[in-house]
Amino acid sequence: MTEEGRLKVGVIGVGYLGRLHAEKLASFPDVRLVGVCDADPARGNAVAREFSTEHFDDRGRLLAAVDAVSIAVPTTDHYPVAIDSMRSGVHVLLEKPITSNLRQARALVRESSKRGLVFQIGHVERFNPAVRQAASVLAEPRFIECHRLGPFGVRGTDVDVVLDLMIHDIDLILSFVRSPVTRIQAVGVPVVSANVDIANARLAFENGCVANVTASRVSARKQRKIRIFQEDAYVSMDFVEHSIQVFRRTFPHGPQGVPEISGEIVETQKGDSLRDEIRAFVDCAREGVPPLVSGREGLEALEVAFRILRGMRRR
Repeated sequence: MTEEGRLKVGVIGVGYLGRLHAEKLASFPDVRLVGVCDADPARGNAVAREFSTEHFDDRGRLLAAVDAVSIAVPTTDHYPVAIDSMRSGVHVLLEKPITSNLRQARALVRESSKRGLVFQIGHVERFNPAVRQAASVLAEPRFIECHRLGPFGVRGTDVDVVLDLMIHDIDLILSFVRSPVTRIQAVGVPVVSANVDIANARLAFENGCVANVTASRVSARKQRKIRIFQEDAYVSMDFVEHSIQVFRRTFPHGPQGVPEISGEIVETQKGDSLRDEIRAFVDCAREGVPPLVSGREGLEALEVAFRILRGMRRR
């Protein structure tokens, strides 16, 4: 597996995000960035030169030379690139969403399981320090409110905003609630692109929790906020400001007394969530252990996303 004790890794797709993947991988002393592959040879060669590696015109040659691969191609190309990688016996880190349809997602989960490969989905918010801090506080969320808004940009518009942006919050909500979704109400409209650009969904869970989720890529300013309420606490996370506030209900005069609410701002380091995500993938691939965000969890988030899209179409 290793050369001089290093894991051999490649990157397929080195646009804006894929270039960042290559940068992080090249910085790890226990990783050898064997090469990159991109549909645009000029871009691929430029990134290869930047990180002192090789550009492969043929991804098959790259896959034959690596132990693991990071895939950051457009969503509509996720399936063919990932399935080729798995059939080459290569561990896969695949950017979110897992695929653009459920049939392909299920096929990737089956293939990785059959071959005993590490298959991680790039839901980077799971590695956000604020999310990890909040997870230690949350026991049984009852109401969740999410806003993920941003200005319009061409990147990601090959799919609806539900698969482009909202999928992050769907994954986070599922990781917090751990209960089946029983009912979905949703509305969404295209504004600039041919796909849905702004969407809102209300998710009802079997355990009684309710989540209200809004995503937009046609907003004036960037906003990434999640508010989570449970019986004894309220947690507010701002991913733009890298802050987390925790409000708790206490009974300072005994259980029969009047409850009080005390709040605190929890210090969190800004960190580098993408680096942590890629580092975790490298460690899982090296040790052969399940990743924090598995292909199956990526599939579960996609299943909810498509239920949201179907709800929009019914309206």
